[in-house]
Amino acid sequence: MDAVTLLTTRYSSPRLTEPAPAGEDLQLIKQAALQVPDHGHLRPWRFVVFNGRSALQKLGDIFAEAALEDDPSVSDEVVERARQLPLRAPMVIACIAKCVEHPKVPFSEQVQSAACAVMAMQQAAFALGFGGIWRSGAYTQYDFVKQALSLGEDDEIVGYLYLGTCALDVPPRQPLSPESYFQDFQG
Repeated sequence: MDAVTLLTTRYSSPRLTEPAPAGEDLQLIKQAALQVPDHGHLRPWRFVVFNGRSALQKLGDIFAEAALEDDPSVSDEVVERARQLPLRAPMVIACIAKCVEHPKVPFSEQVQSAACAVMAMQQAAFALGFGGIWRSGAYTQYDFVKQALSLGEDDEIVGYLYLGTCALDVPPRQPLSPESYFQDFQG
């Protein structure tokens, strides 16, 4: 797949199954994350790979505990849903912005670099024939999850990249019109 086709046809795959990327494919996906824009060469990212049922169940337990800590009166259904979330794919990569004080690189730019790493990994997975979806939400914000993943005080979870093989064919999307989103500066 050439780069332009990749960039103009990429889509998120919400239903993923085995196999997950492994071996050389997984190494290429990881390498893609490390090639993103990185002002100051700070390498402001860290990744935690949950691969296989046992690891995914542990992540689900972390999510369930976070939901309970956030609201001790939460229903059993909500706790069970939290526990099942990571099981929607055979691999989940937690993507963390590992922010450091720097005179020229604000935290926001470091978080943006980490976000680029997520996108680069998803693009690489797509190019290699895998599917993926970048998920965020409350489980990127809960202190319990951050502590369980050993985040520092200034670190942020920018998302969870769910990876695997597409379980369903995704219908073709109607391309968006660039004219609706871009305008020439009329200065």
